[in-house]
Amino acid sequence: MCNRYRPVSVTVVRDVFGFTLLEEPQPLYATQGIGPWQQGPFIRAGSAHVGQWGLIPWFSKARRPTGRGGRPISTNNCRIETVATAPSFKGPWLRGQRCLVPAVDYDEPYWGTGRNVWWRFARRDQAPWALAGLWNEWTDPETGEVVQSYTMLTQNCDAHPLLSRMHKPDPALPAHAQDKRSVIPIEREHWDRWLNGSVEEAMALVRLPPPELFGHGPADPSQQAALPLLNEIS
Repeated sequence: MCNRYRPVSVTVVRDVFGFTLLEEPQPLYATQGIGPWQQGPFIRAGSAHVGQWGLIPWFSKARRPTGRGGRPISTNNCRIETVATAPSFKGPWLRGQRCLVPAVDYDEPYWGTGRNVWWRFARRDQAPWALAGLWNEWTDPETGEVVQSYTMLTQNCDAHPLLSRMHKPDPALPAHAQDKRSVIPIEREHWDRWLNGSVEEAMALVRLPPPELFGHGPADPSQQAALPLLNEIS
């Protein structure tokens, strides 16, 4: 799963993804990094938008959705295995409301030293990530404002030589049963299929990226020396 990342600039949205965010007023967003409930850009079929990272489902009474009993629910990530049945996400998924989340890089927690060290993942080719997501529109019942929001889809990465090292392991479970999660990159030649294809075509694009795709390192470069094993992975 991902709880912090750096969105691309409006210039990259225009030059790489082909859409301008300046044709109509858009909420401001921070390119130096955002977390859940903050504003970021996302690409829908035929347009680009800025919205809340944390999808607002149809049943929500507020922008930060709650479940039964009024308990807050997390909607910035969605498991691809349950996207078609999860109450918060099944509607957008079945309606084909897939999107791409453009990112410079994203961070995941590495616990190999016995404490969390944020590890940063960029593309080795220096292109932006286009991460698989879903979008939704929700109308604020108090103001009537139509609010854009999105979520990132995640997949199991227990079998990945690099991504499986992220997140705190459960010592009671074997390595193949940790159910560690990672985002789903969509390569440029597949953007149109992800945004406009059938559910079956979209699901065929869900795959673990090759380790050589990553340019990675600690978010804080001063912690590089403490993580020698990760440096051995391409």
